[in-house]
Amino acid sequence: MKFKFLDITTADIAFESYGKSLDQLFSNAALAMFEVMVNTKQIKPKIEKKVELKTKDILSLLFEWLNGLLLYYGSENLAFSKFEVKINEKKFELKARCFGEEIYPEKHETRTEVKSCTYHRMEVKKTDNQWTAQVILDI
Repeated sequence: MKFKFLDITTADIAFESYGKSLDQLFSNAALAMFEVMVNTKQIKPKIEKKVELKTKDILSLLFEWLNGLLLYYGSENLAFSKFEVKINEKKFELKARCFGEEIYPEKHETRTEVKSCTYHRMEVKKTDNQWTAQVILDI
């Protein structure tokens, strides 16, 4: 399972994402966020954008990652459906390649617009062999 939506808030959308690595966890969190906004199965990997981030901790890295992707959605009308993420866990650095395309209402199923990712109840934790993140999106 890559992610699931949670019913823990009435005015926002919450999800948990999963991964065997932090790379996979962040990729699945981004996919979950875009799934809120569009049907990601309709988004072809036609355009590539590179993202590089450095923060002070893992929560900030997830927060900046998701909000940075929202900038592409809002300013360039881009949605992504594929992510190649590499995280340096010790330095809190992220390098990613994001693949997607411009959104056209006649071609793509659009859903709820996400304003931002929030820190509210955000969690990133590791169990035996899996990473889990909980994220609440302001809609």
